[in-house]
Amino acid sequence: MSAQPQPYITPEEYLAAERAAHRDIAGKHEYFQGEVYAMGGASRQHNLLVTNLIVGLDTRIGDACNVYPSDMRVHVASNGLYTYPDVVVACGDEEFLPDAYLDTLLNPVVLVEVSSRSTAQYDQEGKFLLYRNISSLRHYLLVDSQRVRILCITRLEADTWNFREYSQLTDQVLLSALEVEIPVSEIYRKVPLPAANGAL
Repeated sequence: MSAQPQPYITPEEYLAAERAAHRDIAGKHEYFQGEVYAMGGASRQHNLLVTNLIVGLDTRIGDACNVYPSDMRVHVASNGLYTYPDVVVACGDEEFLPDAYLDTLLNPVVLVEVSSRSTAQYDQEGKFLLYRNISSLRHYLLVDSQRVRILCITRLEADTWNFREYSQLTDQVLLSALEVEIPVSEIYRKVPLPAANGAL
């Protein structure tokens, strides 16, 4: 979450403002415990990674699940977070806030955040502590936009998680809940990285 939180508002006020902002093509905001935080813009690398992930997931999961880009808002009911993950996968009967909009998902199976230098620590530590309270969540992926590195956090039991890192283009990212593997080389396809990682 970025700096300069706004004065306390209710969740209802936040949702009304976000929906109005989307109509006006304004930026997105996260909401947590009465405060609203502006979300920064995305780099070229970030956008290419998100595109590759959406295509790679959608071509593999079949009709039982849906893949959503970052305009799908997710709410963590147990701690009050409202946020926009970079990629969201939902399977089976999707649950939304009980209103007419169907724009705030409650039961994602996979969440993906593409991290930059400024967001990496928050995505790995702060957001994971909030996301892990989603009972439907099976995988949380952190994709580094500056180097070839993907951290896949997988739920094994109710409160037991496995951490696995992928750092080679020849690796295959396993998402067991979806019964799919995605090549790291496909996720980083066309993504310009510093010379130490090599051009892709």
